[in-house]
Amino acid sequence: LVNHRAGGDSQARAAAVVEDIQRAGGTAVTSAADVSRESDVERLFDDAARRYGRLDILVSNAGIEHPSPIADMSLSDWRQVIDTNLTGAFLCAREAVRRFRDNPADAARQGLCLGNIIFMSSVHEVIPWAFQANYAASKGGISLLMKSLAQELAPEKIRVNAIAPGAIRTAINQPAWGTPQALESLLRLIPYGRIGEPEDVARAAAWLASDDSDYVTGTTLFVDGGMTLYPEFRGAG
Repeated sequence: LVNHRAGGDSQARAAAVVEDIQRAGGTAVTSAADVSRESDVERLFDDAARRYGRLDILVSNAGIEHPSPIADMSLSDWRQVIDTNLTGAFLCAREAVRRFRDNPADAARQGLCLGNIIFMSSVHEVIPWAFQANYAASKGGISLLMKSLAQELAPEKIRVNAIAPGAIRTAINQPAWGTPQALESLLRLIPYGRIGEPEDVARAAAWLASDDSDYVTGTTLFVDGGMTLYPEFRGAG
């Protein structure tokens, strides 16, 4: 189920994702929702249950940015980022757990997880980010939300993990890589020497969603080319 916000551009991008999935041999549908709204989240999960019969995996991927110096940051800028990035993750995880518990016992999966939650975090759950206090706070919150839920739900065989991307070549951060000068500056923060691609994150998500990672819970998987190694300290010795 591909979630998107209401609106032409979002709907078109969601439809393109569905086409990609179908072209690769999978099945997918779209459902518009604002994950910061409880009623929208409930409806989103109702759509998934109606179309697919059960829920096995949640990838909580909705996220926005509203950068601002702290003295100029409006309460609206703060709330929009926290509501989407953190409250939205909570609402989706809570609803997923309720649905996981409704799943019938499956003998073929005996001993394997009942449900699987993957949060999309960021390197900024550990790296402070000046002028992005709202975003960094939301991702720091994701880290402890993930760990707390993993601790709570592990006895039920519900796994909870997170992925923390670094610099990935996506539209949201195009100013950081869209020119040769910007890319050169960005690469100084990435020891591995290249910007990440969406496929790097997708492969990590596919592994965490699979039974190959069945013994993994409560973990943040950093997909960052070493950005969290603080590379500016490499030559400080």
